[in-house]
Amino acid sequence: MPIEERWSILDGYRIRYLCGGSGPPLVLVHGLLGYSFSWRFAIPVLAQRATVYAVDMPGAGFSDRPAGMDCSLRAGATRLLRFLDLTGVEGCDLLGTSYGVTVAMMAAALAPGRVRRLILVGPVDPWSGHGKRMASFLSHRLVSAIFLGSARRFRFTDAYWIRRQYGDKRRMRPEVLEGYTSPFSLPGAFEYELGILRSWEQGLRELESLLPRIAHVPTLLLWGSMDRTLRPGSTMRLQAQFTDCKAVTLDGVGHLPYEEVPEEFNRVVAAFLDGSNLSR
Repeated sequence: MPIEERWSILDGYRIRYLCGGSGPPLVLVHGLLGYSFSWRFAIPVLAQRATVYAVDMPGAGFSDRPAGMDCSLRAGATRLLRFLDLTGVEGCDLLGTSYGVTVAMMAAALAPGRVRRLILVGPVDPWSGHGKRMASFLSHRLVSAIFLGSARRFRFTDAYWIRRQYGDKRRMRPEVLEGYTSPFSLPGAFEYELGILRSWEQGLRELESLLPRIAHVPTLLLWGSMDRTLRPGSTMRLQAQFTDCKAVTLDGVGHLPYEEVPEEFNRVVAAFLDGSNLSR
């Protein structure tokens, strides 16, 4: 199934995305420090049953990184909805991972009529606590200035942080480190992430207040049993927000199931999209 790299202009800056397949639109939303590279194993499989769009959100991947961009959760979700307008997608299924889960849920809450189903992978949610301490620490202007200076020089820590996302580090493929870090060499590579962290808690509080708007949306929750970023209690609370929600845990898997066990990940997502039994 051919996958095309495409470029468009959104709010005056260039945005990159991958597109392929045919059928109902399925939009993939990457997490913090991720981009469309995250979905390289998922797109060819899911494109057999859907028209798949994998976007590098503005500020991430190889899309433009305009200075002073609003990095709040609402702004990110609004840009995602404008991306749908740009590509002519009136309604779609949304698949988000990690911080991309919050963007997907916020976009659905802002325009509930445009989202048919939600697939939430390794979800950051209002009760997870994930990122709160780091957000508070890095949002201090002096600390963030030091971080920006050191992050560009001390790149040997990249491998540590990526490996930490795996339940079984032996599953980490050789191309992963270079794939995820290649956009870091671009100007403004970390400013977008810091902007997100500065508005982290405010965005999650707003999202919590809006979740009743999407309680009716059929939803799949998917995570790994060795995901260090999740708290079981928080995922249970998130599941309780939806009236039609299926939950699948992948044993021995970490925060990036689409990287670590792509065949199993694709099987579960495809079964959900097809309305099939999700039993393993």
